[in-house]
Amino acid sequence: MRRIISVLMENAPGALSRIVGVFSQRGFNVDSLCVAPTDDESLSRLTIVTQGDDKVIEQITKQVNKLIDVLKVAVLSEGPHIERELMLIKVGTRTELARAEVKRNVDIFRARILDVNANNYTIEITGTSEKLCAFEDVMSQCADIIESARTGVCGLARGDKALRP
Repeated sequence: MRRIISVLMENAPGALSRIVGVFSQRGFNVDSLCVAPTDDESLSRLTIVTQGDDKVIEQITKQVNKLIDVLKVAVLSEGPHIERELMLIKVGTRTELARAEVKRNVDIFRARILDVNANNYTIEITGTSEKLCAFEDVMSQCADIIESARTGVCGLARGDKALRP
């Protein structure tokens, strides 16, 4: 089962490496990883997407929580949450028909064209991982995908619930 784990940690050298080490030492795969400083420059928020049942996720969260650099750990996917991911995708648009089809799908998915070239468009889209996968699938049917890059999932709990020190 897909799980989203949010970790509030010290913004210090080696902290990310130690946390990811917990996953690799136990043979758990990381599907997505997103880390950045918070409003407090001494802290960072790490969002990890992984697969596992309740027992596996409980084991991971307990072991990550024991690390010295970690202040708090929460499994966002256990409750109501908001998640987003960003994708930049460059598609080939050599014909007028391809350009029109790409523009139509950009509008449908509420994406944005960031760069226009004689041969391609570079597009930005944000949303859930499922939305980005669907957009990539549609783009592959109407244009040649030249390259793409994704940020990984970031997320927050809905409502009053917050991950604070």
